[in-house]
Amino acid sequence: MNALEVRHLHKRYGRHVAVDDVSFDVEEGEIFGIIGPNGAGKTTTVESIAGLRTPDSGSISVLGFDPTTDRAQVRERLGVQLQESSFPDAITVAEALDLYASFYRRPADPRELLEMLGLAEKRGTRYKALSGGQKQRLSIAVALVGNPKVAILDELTTGLDPQARRDTWDLVERVRDAGVTVLLVTHFMDEAERLSDRVAVVDGGRVAAVGTPAGLIAQASAGQQIRFRASRPLDESVLTALPEVTRVEVVDDRWLVTGEGQLLSSVAGALAREQVVAEDLRVAQRTLDDAFVALTGRVPASPSPSERRAR
Repeated sequence: MNALEVRHLHKRYGRHVAVDDVSFDVEEGEIFGIIGPNGAGKTTTVESIAGLRTPDSGSISVLGFDPTTDRAQVRERLGVQLQESSFPDAITVAEALDLYASFYRRPADPRELLEMLGLAEKRGTRYKALSGGQKQRLSIAVALVGNPKVAILDELTTGLDPQARRDTWDLVERVRDAGVTVLLVTHFMDEAERLSDRVAVVDGGRVAAVGTPAGLIAQASAGQQIRFRASRPLDESVLTALPEVTRVEVVDDRWLVTGEGQLLSSVAGALAREQVVAEDLRVAQRTLDDAFVALTGRVPASPSPSERRAR
């Protein structure tokens, strides 16, 4: 059974079309990523799924219920951590969680939830005194306190330091392992590649592709790539003549060779015959960033320098 089904979703604000014919399914027990640049329509889509916005057309099913007409049933089954979540500065962690637990008929045990999320020692700490990572953990705790079957986590690591990002990633995996289906919304490709079982690439309000990260990378990949510096002058024809090579580029003293099959051994053999040493040799690994660019023609957002060190 699918946990979520979205069919031909449309949402317009005046003349601006935010979501244009978006369709995808999320299977029970998976982490499903929605990736795309800011303004792609990701948040409007998930807010429609949560019943916070009414789509102009299309249909949504959350475990068989429509968030527009079956609000109570969806609220009992769906937990949401929105992109910008905040609490009163003076409220404590325990007070916030107890407050939200009171909204549900069968809430999770707040103490157990705080233990699971590493916030047990912060029960009496006021919100304003929490670190960025701890505030995100509290937002996730609030999303889970209703014992949901599905959780929406929207841009949950933006602005976090490297350790907080790693800790949050581990936490998302633990939430899934506890039996919760996770809809993860992010514009960070490394985050989606690390966590998602499958992803939907959204751009300009439309779904460009859906698949596993590895599948999308393979689908969009232009082949293997080797980068190196040549120890002595080299004629490009030595490499372009190789059957495994499809493209050769030279920028300054850097060589970029693209190809298929046994590319590395073929290039290494040709260089050896020419008595050329490949210095600083690297085999380029394709990533979800490359797939995103190939599918949308856009360069994805990058984490800040401190966030990149979390990879």
